[in-house]
Amino acid sequence: MEKLLLHKLEQAFDEMVAVRRHLHMHPELSHQEVETPAFIAAQLESMGVEVKRGVGGRGVVGTIRGGKPGKTIAFRADFDALPIQDMKEVPYKSTVPGVMHACGHDGHTSALLGFAKAMMEVKEDMPGNIVLIHQFGEELSPGGARAMIEDGCLEGVDYVYGAHLQSKMESGYVYVRNGFLQASEDTIKIVVRGFGTHGAEPHNGVDPILAASHIMVALQTIVSRNTDPLKELVVSIGKFHAGDADNVIPSEAVLEGTIRVFDPELRKLASCRVREIAENVAMGLGAKAIVTIENGYDALWNHAEAMDTVRQAGYELYGADAVIETMPVMPVEDFSYYTQVVPGAYFFVGAKLQDESCVFPHHHEQFDFDEKAMLMTAKLFAAIYLKAQQ
Repeated sequence: MEKLLLHKLEQAFDEMVAVRRHLHMHPELSHQEVETPAFIAAQLESMGVEVKRGVGGRGVVGTIRGGKPGKTIAFRADFDALPIQDMKEVPYKSTVPGVMHACGHDGHTSALLGFAKAMMEVKEDMPGNIVLIHQFGEELSPGGARAMIEDGCLEGVDYVYGAHLQSKMESGYVYVRNGFLQASEDTIKIVVRGFGTHGAEPHNGVDPILAASHIMVALQTIVSRNTDPLKELVVSIGKFHAGDADNVIPSEAVLEGTIRVFDPELRKLASCRVREIAENVAMGLGAKAIVTIENGYDALWNHAEAMDTVRQAGYELYGADAVIETMPVMPVEDFSYYTQVVPGAYFFVGAKLQDESCVFPHHHEQFDFDEKAMLMTAKLFAAIYLKAQQ
């Protein structure tokens, strides 16, 4: 069956490209997706797939029931876009001002649809069942994963898998890792309140800019002095706003930033230390700090057994040299919630373009990827499915 499936997927590649380019030209923002899920559902229904719309709000779930007994394996692809202006000069450039697929979600969706089409053509000889999870809202917390899970997308599922195309990783390779792969994210907002005064008379006020500056510097001691150096942690301030005039000390300064970490206990420690440092440094300088920390996505954990299935599939399809053990990365991913419910694995597929002048990182206005990576992903899904049934 595997050789037949791979042949069918190769035949479907041109269609995958066409679907990807359609989606790229018509992107929709997270939690605003209307036409995209309708398009996906229509594609699945045209194949004869059993479809459930509106899962968790905007999600689409397809089910392929095999003709033989076996396990139920789920595969997930996200389909939301980003608020970025597409600056590429390509025929499939986004037609929506200020919105583009700058992270490869259009490719994920196309690969999963191509995989679904091939599996439908052999479903009578197929063991077990396939659940196709087309997820909305991954780019913006709260993502769509938890809502879709609560709405039953993982009911009866034995394993769940997902892949992410990577524009900076070499095409033709699959990148795997047991355990933590992607970090958790918490957002920080610190409002520092002082007492405004004339810039020439600082002694008549309490300077929130000075207090906020000391807080920003002191926060860096969390990583350097409160954390085991063998554990990964990032505490970054990305936004600092205060004042509107050069000769006025304002009454308020605002810091905003992010915490990225893998270890759940270290996550708690970092949040606690951010609050303690901000409040006490501000107090020591006569100001007051109001700290808000909002939890984003949890860290993504890959189950060893599920990831071993990915490895074996990669070995058999492309050879051992094409399967790379990768390091964990700090960007976040709400696939993390799927593997908290059932065993599963998330992996990267290299999608770097050959022309180095066209290679840009994710979330860049000229982001693009090697479309052959969609075929590689779909083939890996097929091989993973068959391996998981053994």
